[in-house]
Amino acid sequence: MQTAGNNSGINPTLMSQLYDTTPEELIQIDMVTKSFSNEQLQQFIMIYRTKRKDEQTILLTCLLGLVFFSGIHRFLMGQIGMGILYLFTGGLCLIGTIVDAINHKKLTLEFNQKMIAETLTMMNMFKR
Repeated sequence: MQTAGNNSGINPTLMSQLYDTTPEELIQIDMVTKSFSNEQLQQFIMIYRTKRKDEQTILLTCLLGLVFFSGIHRFLMGQIGMGILYLFTGGLCLIGTIVDAINHKKLTLEFNQKMIAETLTMMNMFKR
């Protein structure tokens, strides 16, 4: 097993340009981009940075749902149906909003994993 002392074998370009990602995200991105050229890697990073969401943003919008309108964080993650449900039910009587606030890291990681896959799909479409 590699240690953090040697940057865990993660591409230095990823580490420098995706400095605000979580370690789980960075590891997954490194695994799927190992065979990329520098140009492909730069293209991936540019597209992915526009799609990904930050954990703090999701947490903040979730907590705002406790005071103002519930479900904003669900709209940000593209879950329109859940956003509408949270909006009209007051975050499922605030219970859903509280659970989402506790699980905001997991929600964000799942969303960002989908964005990694979507970015890879977009890049494959550009190749053709």
